Amino acid sequence: MRRLARPLLFTALAACCGAAFAATADQVPQGRLPGWAVPQSYQLAFKVDPAQQDFSGTTTIKVKLTQASDHLWLDGAELKVSKVTITDAAGKVHAGKYVNADPKAGVVRVDFGSTLKPQQLTLKFEYTAPLNAQLQGLYKVTAKGQPYAMTQMEPISARFAFPGFDEPGFKTPFDLSITVPDHEHVVANTQQVKQAPAGKGWKTVTFAQTLPLPTYLVAFAIGPWDIVAGPDISPTAYRAKPLQLRGIAAKGEGQRMKHVLGETPSIIHALENYYGFGYPFDKLDLLAAPDFEAGAMENPGLVTFRDWLLLIDKDSPARNVQGSFNVNAHELAHMWTGDTVTTEWWNDIWLNEAFATWMQQKVTMQVHPEYRADLDRVRGGQGAMNNDSLVSARSIRQPITGNGDIMTAFDGITYQKGASVLGMFENYVGEPTFQKGMRAYIQDHKYGNATADDLVDSIAVAADKGDTFKQAFKSFLNQSGVPYVVTKLEQKNGQTVLQLSQSRYLPLGSSGDPQRVWGVPVCVRYGVAGGSKVACEMLDQATGSMVLPGASTPTWVMPNANASGYYRFSLDRAGLDGLVKQVDKLTDAEQLAYADAVNASFRHGDLDAGDVLVALQPLTGSKIREVATAPLGMLGGLYQRIAVTDAQRARLAAWAKAAYLPRLEQLGYQRKAGESEDDALMRSSLASALAFDFKLPEVRAALLKQGEAALKPKADGRLDLAAADPDLLGDALGVAVQQHGKSAVDALIAELPKTSDPALRNGILDGLASVEDPALTEQVRNFALTKPVKVGEMGMLLRGGRDTQAQRDAMWAWFTAHYAQILERTGSFSGGRLPSLAAGGGCSSAEYDRLQAFFKTREKDAAGIGRGLAQTGESIQLCSALKAKQDPAAILR
Repeated sequence: MRRLARPLLFTALAACCGAAFAATADQVPQGRLPGWAVPQSYQLAFKVDPAQQDFSGTTTIKVKLTQASDHLWLDGAELKVSKVTITDAAGKVHAGKYVNADPKAGVVRVDFGSTLKPQQLTLKFEYTAPLNAQLQGLYKVTAKGQPYAMTQMEPISARFAFPGFDEPGFKTPFDLSITVPDHEHVVANTQQVKQAPAGKGWKTVTFAQTLPLPTYLVAFAIGPWDIVAGPDISPTAYRAKPLQLRGIAAKGEGQRMKHVLGETPSIIHALENYYGFGYPFDKLDLLAAPDFEAGAMENPGLVTFRDWLLLIDKDSPARNVQGSFNVNAHELAHMWTGDTVTTEWWNDIWLNEAFATWMQQKVTMQVHPEYRADLDRVRGGQGAMNNDSLVSARSIRQPITGNGDIMTAFDGITYQKGASVLGMFENYVGEPTFQKGMRAYIQDHKYGNATADDLVDSIAVAADKGDTFKQAFKSFLNQSGVPYVVTKLEQKNGQTVLQLSQSRYLPLGSSGDPQRVWGVPVCVRYGVAGGSKVACEMLDQATGSMVLPGASTPTWVMPNANASGYYRFSLDRAGLDGLVKQVDKLTDAEQLAYADAVNASFRHGDLDAGDVLVALQPLTGSKIREVATAPLGMLGGLYQRIAVTDAQRARLAAWAKAAYLPRLEQLGYQRKAGESEDDALMRSSLASALAFDFKLPEVRAALLKQGEAALKPKADGRLDLAAADPDLLGDALGVAVQQHGKSAVDALIAELPKTSDPALRNGILDGLASVEDPALTEQVRNFALTKPVKVGEMGMLLRGGRDTQAQRDAMWAWFTAHYAQILERTGSFSGGRLPSLAAGGGCSSAEYDRLQAFFKTREKDAAGIGRGLAQTGESIQLCSALKAKQDPAAILR
C-alpha cells in the first residue's frame, strides 16, 4: 500500500507487531488471535447492489482445531449474523452462537454449544452488513451520480466485510462468488470463471480460486465500470504465458487509462528479472477508485489506486505522470514482497512496504532514469529522519500493544526509513549479493509468511556475513532514532585519520537520551590530489576511526558518501567551511545529504540562521531540480517560525528572489512544446514557494492572471479551468482566492461537484486550501465536511491555513467545535492523524497545553490517537525550543 504526500491524505492506515496473548472463553484476545484455531480455506458469497445501503453475505471457513474447545475467536465488525452452522469432521451439524465480545476492536467469540475434540470444522455464517461509509472493508462511493461498491481491507478492515481470521499470518485460498444486478460489472482478485442468472434482474459471478492470501488482500469491485483491455504482458524466462492486463475506471473515464497500461509491462518485466520469479497471479487489473483512503493498494490481480494516479492524459500535471509510474511500480513490487511472501504479523509490515518503496526506486531508475528515483530515496530518508528525531518516534519493527499500533504503522518510518536502511545495507554488501539474498528469500517463503529474521538471514548468507552483520542490520530495525555521526580530522603517524563517534541525533529541546549505538556502515568521500576517494568502516561502537589513504593535505571530508547511509553527520567549523567550498565536487545525492546536515546542525543548535544561508547558497545554482530546491523548505521555516520583524522577512524574501526568480522567469509560467517533465516540476515548485511562502509580487501577479482566467465562466456557465497551466492550476486558483476572496471561494465550491476530473478537483481543492480570510477559512472547512468533498479529499482542505498563530488559533477553535463530525466522517482509522490535523505546525507552549488538555480524555475515541498526540505534542515543543534559542538578527548578517 502506498501513502502519498500530495494530495495530502487525511485518513491513515497502518500495521504492526507484537506477541500473541493467550485467551480463554472468558478472556477476549487483546493482540493476536489464539493459534489453536487455524483457517484452511474460505468460501465467500456476497449479494451486493451498490444502490442500496446494505449487503448480505455467506462465509464458509474450514478451520483446523488443534485443541479441544467449546468456542473459537475470530474477527467481525458491524456484521448482523443471523445464523452460524458448525459441521464437524464426522458431518454432524451444530448450531453455533456469534457473540460480539469486543465490538470496538471487532473481536468475536463463536460458541459451539459443546466441547469439540481437535479436528477440522466447517463454519458457515449468514449475515447482513452496511456498505461502509468511511472507505473501509466493503464500502460505497458515488461518481457522477452512479453508485459503486468496492473493497479496502488493509490493515484490519476485512472484518467489516466478512467474519474471519483477520491477521496476515493466516494465509489461505479463497473462493469468491458475487451476486449483483444484471447491469453491473464485477471484478476481483482472479479471473471470472462463471456467470449464471440468480433470479429476476440478478446474476451471480464466480471467480477462480486464489492462491493463498491473508484476508487483507481479498478484493473486488462492483459498478458500471469501464473495463479497458491493455497490452498483454509478454512471456519471459520466468513466466511462460502472456499476462492479461486491464484498466478499470468509473463510467466514462476508461479512455484515460491508456498511458498507465502502456507503462505497466516494463514494470512487470523489470520485477521478474530482478527476483528471478515470474508474476504469480492469473491476471492483472489496475482500478482507478472514485474515492479511496490510501494512495494505492496491492491486492493481487486487482490493484486499486486513487483515480488521479491512473487517469492520465496530455494535460495531466507532471507530478501526476511521475507519481503514476512510481506508485504503480511500488504496488506491483508488492506482488513479490507482500503478496507472494507476506509478513507473518504487523510488526514486520516493513517487509512489505519498505521493500516495495526500495524496489520501486530500482525499477524507476531502470525504466525512467530521468525521474531520479535515486534522489527520491535520499529525500525520503531525510523526511523520515525528521520524524525519527522525536523521542516518541516508533521503530521500524514496533511492538504491537493494540489496534492503534497497527493503524499508525503505515508511516515514513516503515516506508522511507525502511527503504533507506535497505539501500544502506545493499550498498554495504554490494547489489549483486543483495539480489542473491532477495531471490533466496522469495523462493524460501513463496506463498507463505516471513519475519525480519528470515530476511536478514537470507542477506547474511548471500553476503557470507555472520552475527556482527545481523546485529548491525537489526540495530536499525529494533530501535528508533537517527544515528548522529560526529567526525574530526587528525594527522597521526603520518596518516590522515578521521575520528568518529556516534550518538542519537536529538534536536534542541529534546528530552531524549543521546546514548545509543547502532551498527552504522559509515562511508566517507574525501579529497585527494586530482579528485576524491571513498573509504568505509562499520561503526558499531560509540567511537571509532578510519584511515583515509592518499588524502590531500589539507583534505576535505563528506561523511556520507553517495548519501547511502541512514544517519546524520556533524562537522566541526573547519570541516564545514572546507566542505562548503567543495559542494560542486559532490554527487547530486551527496549535495542533498549536505543540505540535510546543514538543517540538522541548525536544529541541533550548532548553526544559526546566518550560517544556514551561507551554507545553502551554493546549492541554489544546481542544474538538478531536487538539489536546487532543497533549501526552500528550510528557508520557508525560517520565514514563518524564526523571523520576527518585517526587515528579517524581507531579507529572506530577497534571498529567495535572488536565488530563484531568474530561474522561474526563464522557465516562464506556461508549458513549452517539448519541455521535460522536470522543467514542469521545477516551475511548479518555484512558483508555489515564491508566491505563497515569500509572497513575491511578480510571481503572484503572473499566477493571478491565470487564476482569474480559470475562474471566468464559459458559455455553459462552467469555470474555464483549462485556462491555467495544468501544473500551476492549484497555485493560480490559490492566489485568486487570496486576492478576490468570497467570489472566488463561492465559484470554486460551486464548481467542485460538477467536476469529475481528479486533477482538476485537486486544483480546486488546492485553491480553496489557500484561503486566508478568517470567515472564508471557516466556510471552506465547513464545506470539507459535506458530501461534495470526498472523504479522501478532506485533508487537502483541513490542513491549510496554519502559517500564523492567528490562523492556528482559528483552526483550533473550528476543529474542537466540529470534532464529533470529523471523527464520524473519517472513521476509526484516522485516529493517529487527528492531533496533527488539530494542531500541526504549532510552535508555542500554549498550543501544546491546549492540545494535551483536549485529547488526553479522548484517546480512546479512535485507535492511534495516543501516538499521534505524543508526536504532535513533541513537535510543537521542539519548534518552541528552537525558536526560543535563535537570535533572529543572525538573518540580517
